Amino acid sequence: MGVVWGGFMAAMPDLKAALAVEDGPFGLLLIWGSVAAIAAMSLAPRVAPLLGRWALPGFAALMGLSLALMGLVSAPLAFLLALMGMGLTSGALDVYMNARLSAIEAARGEPLMNLSHGLYSLAFAAAAALTGLARAAGWGAPQILGVAAGVCVAMAILSIERDGRIEGMGGSKAAGRGALGLVPWLGGALILAGLMSENAVEAWSALYIERDLGGATGSGSLAPALMGLTMGFGRLMGQGLARRLPERRMLLGGMAVSVAGLVVVVGATGPLMAFAGFVVMGLGGSVVVPTAMALTGRLADPAQRGRAIARATVLGYLGYFLGPPMLGLMAEVAGLRASFALVAGVLALAMLVARALLRRA
Repeated sequence: MGVVWGGFMAAMPDLKAALAVEDGPFGLLLIWGSVAAIAAMSLAPRVAPLLGRWALPGFAALMGLSLALMGLVSAPLAFLLALMGMGLTSGALDVYMNARLSAIEAARGEPLMNLSHGLYSLAFAAAAALTGLARAAGWGAPQILGVAAGVCVAMAILSIERDGRIEGMGGSKAAGRGALGLVPWLGGALILAGLMSENAVEAWSALYIERDLGGATGSGSLAPALMGLTMGFGRLMGQGLARRLPERRMLLGGMAVSVAGLVVVVGATGPLMAFAGFVVMGLGGSVVVPTAMALTGRLADPAQRGRAIARATVLGYLGYFLGPPMLGLMAEVAGLRASFALVAGVLALAMLVARALLRRA
């Protein structure tokens, strides 16, 4: 998923140029990828029992094929269909990967979620960087996205397991369709807070650096890049810490560090201070979503684990929709400093949700 979306985002200028559309219509087209992903997350538990062990590798391969088609589009309708294909497949795959990994964690008694999410962040950054180099060397979107699609399909083949069924989706009488309880709602609320803060900062940090703090033109781009890298490395460090620290300290400590970083951002008097705050926020926030996802899977009834993760994922990914527009509205009324203060407040309130979830651990 990191290879697919990193390559796609970095190739966006070429894709937009091929469509010859203005920013407004192009933004409207992009929304449908997220809509398709949310729909697929909701339907994923019903589809998994039908596909058995082929659910995860099958959707991974289809995601790669959708990316290959994206490299060939030259009309808005074709772009829309390819993007919805990417959204549908990656949305379902997000549920299947986390559910499968949660089952492996339970079977092995070993934390793996931070490692998985950290590799996503690093793969995204690597794919984006390599795409930039390829574009500079004269490669076009068909070649770049075709190669990325080939890598994705190869990884799909490698992911085939002898017994890789996605359990706990509630598709059979044995699994049941009972109430899921509060666990997926609490876990989903934590994921929502984490993703909302990540995406909001990524969307508005560059503007804050250049417009509000007087940074040089182009310097603001360093803010989301720094945060992305620190989140990737933070999750890899979190993989090691998860073996040594109790989940309570990992989750609440990460959220507290993230809030502290945002406080530095809000009080920044210049770009360097803001950059430091974004780095601290990235390191602390990096463990929130993986730890919340791991807790949701571990605390759910094994027969309902897939459904619980699907519900938490759908709720959590609403943060991608809420974050940037919420900060934009606040910035319109009170400025970006107040917007980042609002994000800090959301994370501070989410610590109460984390305590409620941890009480069930």
